[in-house]
Amino acid sequence: MVQRSKDPLNEELAAVLSMPEKRALSDDVASRLRAAILSGAFAPGERLREEALARALGVSRGPVREALAELERQGLVVLNRNRGAVVAQKPRDALEELYTLRLAIEDLAIRRAAEASDPAAIAQMLAVIEAMQTAIDRGITEQEAAEFDLGFHDLIYEAAHHRRLNDMWANMRPQIHVLLLNRNVADVDFREMLVSGHQELLDCIIRADGDCAAVALRDHLGVSYGRVSRSLERQLEQQAANADPEKKENVARGR
Repeated sequence: MVQRSKDPLNEELAAVLSMPEKRALSDDVASRLRAAILSGAFAPGERLREEALARALGVSRGPVREALAELERQGLVVLNRNRGAVVAQKPRDALEELYTLRLAIEDLAIRRAAEASDPAAIAQMLAVIEAMQTAIDRGITEQEAAEFDLGFHDLIYEAAHHRRLNDMWANMRPQIHVLLLNRNVADVDFREMLVSGHQELLDCIIRADGDCAAVALRDHLGVSYGRVSRSLERQLEQQAANADPEKKENVARGR
């Protein structure tokens, strides 16, 4: 009986065809780990051990390793040769870069969305604002506020009908999500601005006024940037105070 030699081309093809299944598994793992990080289940600076995660998720270490690499690209995880994977600290240093980059790409997105002024997209945006107001009336959480906020802006990018723009937004979105969790929903003015700020954006889109939408967006993101920046500054002061008893007393007294 003649034994056929292995065909390298067929082996390579089989490997390529098996990639989607592997990719789907690592994407699922990345999605679950991302959700855990955003919910606070994993704290900033906490180690993410491949073996423990693989065991908890019921997968091999390969998909976990690929998922952690993806989360590093999204700025949620830092891969360190000595410590392995750790949850990224709140990216204060990257705050300005993220917000200026977001403003640059979202300016294009909202102009395109306004030009289209699609009734279906407008109806979806209005539904988000109404749900946002309902959540505020019953007592909205930081996590809910971030999800409603991002959900509204997701619709802007979808209405822009620009695939590469959407890809850029999807890449930075997890980092923006982490930053938005630093806003204090207990502030009355924040709760009011959360609805009114998005309503202003929607009003411009309804009028199909791209310039109006771009100006409203700049104001909207500027307010959000200020809130997050001040919150992170207070957190850094508190961390410094905890490390220094004298500073801790001064912070407590508001000095």
